[in-house]
Amino acid sequence: WYQRRVREAVVSTQSTGSSGINAEYGGSVLVRLVPAPRGTGLVSAPIPKKLLAMSGFEDCYTCAIGQTATLGNFAKATFAAIAATYSYLTPDMWSPTVFTNSPYQEFTDYLAKPFVKQAKKEVKY
Repeated sequence: WYQRRVREAVVSTQSTGSSGINAEYGGSVLVRLVPAPRGTGLVSAPIPKKLLAMSGFEDCYTCAIGQTATLGNFAKATFAAIAATYSYLTPDMWSPTVFTNSPYQEFTDYLAKPFVKQAKKEVKY
């Protein structure tokens, strides 16, 4: 079901947001966004559901750990998780790359020639 995502605002991978500075060590709330199959809708508490709907997400599971009763921290952690999803570049967002030939392909004519040792020239100073 990870391959079914085609829309613009889609959680492509699991992302985590915290109400503190660092997701591992700080904050009272940790929110995880998980991709959901198309048509599932937003499965979350009311606060993240409003933020996800305003962000344009349609199908997403959420998991919250910590003191979710503090609504400010809960909303901040949800916003951090949403911001983490936008840092991930999906293939349709990649810039086109121009591939150049490797040096072996570029200089095959030169490399195909047989190597002939040339006599050393004497240098006089």
